[in-house]
Amino acid sequence: MKIKFFTIKKKSILALILCIIILGSGFVLYSSLAKISSSPKPLHTIVIDAGHGGIDGGAEGKVSGVTESQLNLEYALSLKEVCESFGFGVVLTRADMNGLYQPDAPNKKRSEMEKRKQIIEDSNADIVISLHMNSFPLSSTRGTQVFYGKGNELGRALANSIQTSIIRDFPLSRKNSSVGDYFILNCHKKAGVLIECGFLSNPEEEKLLVQKDYREKMCYSILVGIIEYFQM
Repeated sequence: MKIKFFTIKKKSILALILCIIILGSGFVLYSSLAKISSSPKPLHTIVIDAGHGGIDGGAEGKVSGVTESQLNLEYALSLKEVCESFGFGVVLTRADMNGLYQPDAPNKKRSEMEKRKQIIEDSNADIVISLHMNSFPLSSTRGTQVFYGKGNELGRALANSIQTSIIRDFPLSRKNSSVGDYFILNCHKKAGVLIECGFLSNPEEEKLLVQKDYREKMCYSILVGIIEYFQM
């Protein structure tokens, strides 16, 4: 019997646990719940980075006109909610649509990237998750893919864990994670990944990416990948 995962609401941590059990990771969660209830500190801290912002809208959907920066933020806030429900500490690089650059910076992109780097360095986080939406001239191209920095073995392990989790729930995703040459992955030595959640240049995938149920399902899948990475 096929269970429609994305109809489950996040009303409590027990609901979250049930959702993850459905994804196939439930047997490790009960011991983790005991850790959460007995410890006043988060199990781990995660930086969640919503890509773009401010004058940099990123890619744009052809059907809905939604900007990548808006969707990145929505996914970041949803991922923050489920991660905190499980007991993780979360640091956001941005929590609104404003850019991270200094208004008077001559190179706003560099200013923005340096601010993201500073937030990561100051966070004492264990892992970094950067969320993006993809775009490609060939509109048939689609699928979620996770990237990690070259030579970063911790990042590779995290990327593989998240990609594997996403594939279980989104079969049209890319089959493997891949090396990505991105500043957000190269500016630190933490376990970091950049997740291209889907292609705004694909009309069918764009329609899915803007849906709340789809976003929540994607964020749960990312959470399961994080949990499996920490072997909780």
